[in-house]
Amino acid sequence: MRGYRTDQHWFGVRRMDHVLSSLELVREVAPEDPVVIARPHQVAVAAQFFLSRFPGDVYYAVKANPSAWALDALWEAGVRGFDVASEAEVRLVAERFPEAKLAFMHPVKSRPAIRRAYANYGVRAFSLDTLAELDKIIEETNGATDLNLVIRLAVPSGYAKHKLDKKFGAEGAEAIALLRAARGYAAELGVSFHVGSQCMRPEAYGVAMRVASDLIRKAGVTVDIVDVGGGFPSIYDDGAPPPLQAYIDEISAAFEDMPVLENAELWCEPGRALVAEGGSHLVKVELRKGDQLYINDGAYGALFDAAHVGVKFPMRLVRDGEASGKLRAFELYGPTCDSIDYMKGPFFLPADVREGDYIEIGMTGAYGAALATNFNGFGVAETVVAADAPMASLYGEEAETPAIAEPTKLR
Repeated sequence: MRGYRTDQHWFGVRRMDHVLSSLELVREVAPEDPVVIARPHQVAVAAQFFLSRFPGDVYYAVKANPSAWALDALWEAGVRGFDVASEAEVRLVAERFPEAKLAFMHPVKSRPAIRRAYANYGVRAFSLDTLAELDKIIEETNGATDLNLVIRLAVPSGYAKHKLDKKFGAEGAEAIALLRAARGYAAELGVSFHVGSQCMRPEAYGVAMRVASDLIRKAGVTVDIVDVGGGFPSIYDDGAPPPLQAYIDEISAAFEDMPVLENAELWCEPGRALVAEGGSHLVKVELRKGDQLYINDGAYGALFDAAHVGVKFPMRLVRDGEASGKLRAFELYGPTCDSIDYMKGPFFLPADVREGDYIEIGMTGAYGAALATNFNGFGVAETVVAADAPMASLYGEEAETPAIAEPTKLR
């Protein structure tokens, strides 16, 4: 953020400043580059919801947002479990929080990653979906007898906006054989699945848990852990999901009917639902061509999901002055020279938006900065902490009724 000083120090990537809102940032700074607006207080709200209402252990999916401010907010709120998917994530969390519980939940890991995670960082929980991966884990931990082996099962993914049923997951006879084989090595045996990202129907978890139950019965094994994975949604402009409590109620009821040990543990791995509301992006309009806005962030930055997955992020104009009360549908282009740097939308903004205006894009706390690149020399983004509420929230007073901010609230 060029030319801006706070407390006689240059504003830098290692120093987080605090503002009341994105409007104050625009008034005081008029930043040239995109800005990550962090709201750690909202991450804490989400964490407290899951910790107080989910009837089991909460493992944060680090891939959703590995930023220090997000991790610290979760830890301070009481989250102690972390779903890590790489050796780098293992190291990141273990070195920051030595007492954290780590679960290495990527079903395919390199041998050195398994070996070092176990020996150097105390990881004992590993996910897998093949007999070959089981062999790797046993060999690289020297036949350890304290392993928690969690079998990733294939389940229906049709209830989610973004299906994740192709890459991982054992099914049928393969799953049964793997459950039986892993039981012979596991101190604790678990099952896991992923119903898909941005799951819009709570019953998806009940369906998946019944699939898992059927396989457990056919395998004839005792199971110590049921991990329902992630998929818990956030709120975007293409429709609010059911209340999050409905998901927890569905999981709780289905867990009671599963053929698992009476003292079996129940885990979940929320990512998006914990951090999406805790972050937004402030971008600048560089040019307008009719209904097309050219902005300084895009598909190679924080808006990957808008470009490649079709997520319709909530947006609002941040202008120190009046704006048109009439909304208009816009398409967005990012700053790179690549034509696929394009977000179809539609994104609704005041009809008189123009060059030099700022737009705040909400719900980018999940998979926003985490997916950004430096392609074409772009991708630089400072971080500030804002004290205001997110643009939309699933965490109302009773955590039941989604609350959506007015698009012109900051003006």
